[in-house]
Amino acid sequence: MLLLWRSRCLGRALGRSVRTLRQGNCTLARRSLSGVAGSQGLAYIDNRKLMSMEKKIGFSGFCRVNSSSVFTVRYFRTTAVHRDDVVTVNTPAFAESVTEGDVRWEKAVGDTVAEDEVVCEIETDKTSVQVPAPAAGVIEALLVPDGGKVEGGTPLFKLRKTGAAPAKAKPAAAPPPPPAAPEPVAAAPPPPAAAPIPTTMPPVPPVSAQPIDSKPVSAVKPAAAPVAAPPGEAVPSKGARSEHRVKMNRMRQRIAQRLKEAQNTCAMLTTFNEIDMSNIREMRAVHKDPFLKKHNLKLGFMSAFVKASAFALQDQPIVNAVIDDTTKEIVYRDYVDISVAVATPRGLVVPVVRNVENMNFADIERAIYELGEKARKNELAIEDMDGGTFTISNGGVFGSLFGTPIINPPQSAILGMHAIFDRPVAVGGKIEVRPMMYVALTYDHRLIDGREAVTFLRKIKAAVEDPRVLLLDL
Repeated sequence: MLLLWRSRCLGRALGRSVRTLRQGNCTLARRSLSGVAGSQGLAYIDNRKLMSMEKKIGFSGFCRVNSSSVFTVRYFRTTAVHRDDVVTVNTPAFAESVTEGDVRWEKAVGDTVAEDEVVCEIETDKTSVQVPAPAAGVIEALLVPDGGKVEGGTPLFKLRKTGAAPAKAKPAAAPPPPPAAPEPVAAAPPPPAAAPIPTTMPPVPPVSAQPIDSKPVSAVKPAAAPVAAPPGEAVPSKGARSEHRVKMNRMRQRIAQRLKEAQNTCAMLTTFNEIDMSNIREMRAVHKDPFLKKHNLKLGFMSAFVKASAFALQDQPIVNAVIDDTTKEIVYRDYVDISVAVATPRGLVVPVVRNVENMNFADIERAIYELGEKARKNELAIEDMDGGTFTISNGGVFGSLFGTPIINPPQSAILGMHAIFDRPVAVGGKIEVRPMMYVALTYDHRLIDGREAVTFLRKIKAAVEDPRVLLLDL
């Protein structure tokens, strides 16, 4: 009876184990799945373990256990982003008006660069586009030669990422020189024998009959030793003439092309006038400090000329218009966008101050300051120079007294400012010394007649000499 009871208990225990495995609640399953929630893992069925368990238990029905109940967890680790990946950096997209540019490399193969460090510059017709490194690394290869032409999307260089840019290793200190070996001390020479004492006087040399040409000691100068030329280097002859050639950059080529197109297309004519700067100087002297305190900007003369030009352009809209040579139509613009010529080391650029008709002096000064800073830092975008209905060029900052500016196509006119000099002028029948400036207006005579051009320039003169004209809209 005892044996029969034990066999029944064993059969019941095995039955419970099979049912438990089918339901997926057994201790073995818990142990197999332990730790899954705490880490990333992959669970799969291991049939070999099922077979081994079947043999150990000696129960053939064990092989029919639901396969979803027994799992084995094999852990894996997701790979992080490889830091030694090689990436190819392409040419950034250009504006619609720019199709290609020339590459000028700032780095070479093997150079270490930090993230956002400039690797090369692409010179286009209007500006230079800087191409930075997308990550810290080492330049693996340059895919375009220096000076080569590229378009938007062209592969430029390959960069091997290395995480943070390593600090440059300091050069190892040179090892101290070995101590010099002591030189052998030469034997002291024997003392010379004592000379015999003379008993007679030496003979006196004869005196020359010619007078002696004497010079003061200060007049005697030591002769300079000739400087020896380094070996293998030719000594340039005195007054040698030499020359060297430098390739024109794209911006300079474009400037030359546009200026020549303006001369070939426009019938350019220039009219002149002079402006008494006394009132605007006085206004600036009185209000420059409060203006600086309120707007954090310096009050200059450019804002007065830009605002006066916008005022005159609204009075003479033909100067703000342009000829469309394709359709043979005159295009009148109801807005005033004034291009301000700025000289940079790379060439002349003309960023645009837009909607000047709606600006006051402070707005104009702020816009000019921001564009000037971007031009000096070579950060001007193509969008900053697109468009423009009228241009102002201030040659007076370089001391120019007089000049005839060239139209910036496709515009129809340009105003040239010059330096301010004190000159005697007739005021109320008397001669007075006043700060005077010559101004020049070059216009396209195909569109603008002399009457409109002269009226336009006189309008600028009146608004600058007396800014109350702007307030009263006279």
